[in-house]
Amino acid sequence: MPKRHNKRISRLLTASGALSLIFASQMVSANLTQAIEDALTFNDKGNSGAIKFDLKYRYENVNQELGPLKTANANTASLRLGYLTPMFHGFQAFAEYEGNLAMQDDYNDLQPPFVGNNPSYSRVVDPERSELNQFWFSYNGIANTVFKIGRQRVSFDDSRFIAFIPWRQLETTYDAVTITHKDLLPGLMVNVGYLGNAQIMNGFSENMESPLLNLNYKLGDYGNLVGYGYWLDYTERENYEKSNQNYGVRLSCCTKPLDSIKINDQYGVVYTAEYSHQSDYGHGLTAYDVDRYNLMGGFSAFKVMFQGAMEQFGGYGLNRTFDFPLGLNHAFQGWADLFAVSTPANGLRDLFGTVMMPFQNGDLLLTGMYHDYSDDTGRFNYGDEWNFSVLQKWGKHYSVLVKYAYYNAGDNSDALFRSTDTQKFWVQGEISF
Repeated sequence: MPKRHNKRISRLLTASGALSLIFASQMVSANLTQAIEDALTFNDKGNSGAIKFDLKYRYENVNQELGPLKTANANTASLRLGYLTPMFHGFQAFAEYEGNLAMQDDYNDLQPPFVGNNPSYSRVVDPERSELNQFWFSYNGIANTVFKIGRQRVSFDDSRFIAFIPWRQLETTYDAVTITHKDLLPGLMVNVGYLGNAQIMNGFSENMESPLLNLNYKLGDYGNLVGYGYWLDYTERENYEKSNQNYGVRLSCCTKPLDSIKINDQYGVVYTAEYSHQSDYGHGLTAYDVDRYNLMGGFSAFKVMFQGAMEQFGGYGLNRTFDFPLGLNHAFQGWADLFAVSTPANGLRDLFGTVMMPFQNGDLLLTGMYHDYSDDTGRFNYGDEWNFSVLQKWGKHYSVLVKYAYYNAGDNSDALFRSTDTQKFWVQGEISF
């Protein structure tokens, strides 16, 4: 039998077996699920500790009309396994290891020096690798305050600037010190942090000296007012141009995708208004100043959510653009990720609409989005994109996701930006305790 045919059969068996495991797992009885929870959780005089694990299978297909690049097929399975100690006089610790197995590696994993393992294929940033994902100590012995030191997840607000990138098979975590204090004033949460290193999603580390400040004030039932400053200074020469400082203010009503300010039992409204300013900082070699505007309005009717939005970043040349080196970029500007790595030199304006339809009390969620892209003045057409997803959950622990993105390239009349038609397709199953 030809080798290629063997590989094709192997891929199908791998995908079928992994999905079968997910579907079988979600059908287990509630009693068995509760027994697993009880076995993984233990108490020491009321102070709970736990064994935590997350198993995620994903098939990802990337098809681009870009010269000689081959279609990527990534068949991967990741496992995170961690131990959370019981609380002891306000102290607690957590250690977690993660690994990703490439059962099919017909893709470019973008490993440094960013040539990747298979540069003739399109990119899927899920390298086969294992690593220490988290290892931290915390203390909450002071009222309304949590101190945490060590390798940890860090994320603020909608994860636009600082995130732990849960989408990829390997997370981004930080060697950091963080302090969270609630009720300095009624309704005010203060988050202070310092990042010394980022272990990014391709499994490699980037050193930095980066203070963080995030102030979140709750406006009753009408949302949150947030002010922030993030000073990102990369200390390795190859990363100098990633350095930037960010200041911003954000007014937003809701933290979960289907939340809204209720008008009555059937109708609600949602909104976001945000302004950010970014400029050079620290080891950055190029001086620049750019702005960002993020506006969203929408309403829910009979649990269906409709949103219209615009996000715009300034740009006026190479290394003079508004960028998000530590953000959850896959969740913004389309799932095809044409703008995830960097902003075009002439900036970006993204006009988009979203519809979310929940069923089965929210356990089944259908989502559709449309994006229209241009430079920050609207002069150059950067193309448009359709995104669709189906997410089925079974309780807190089991889920299956099917997701599709189609990016239609613009006219490429901007000499500083070139794009290509791109399709991406995912099938994913996850078990998490």
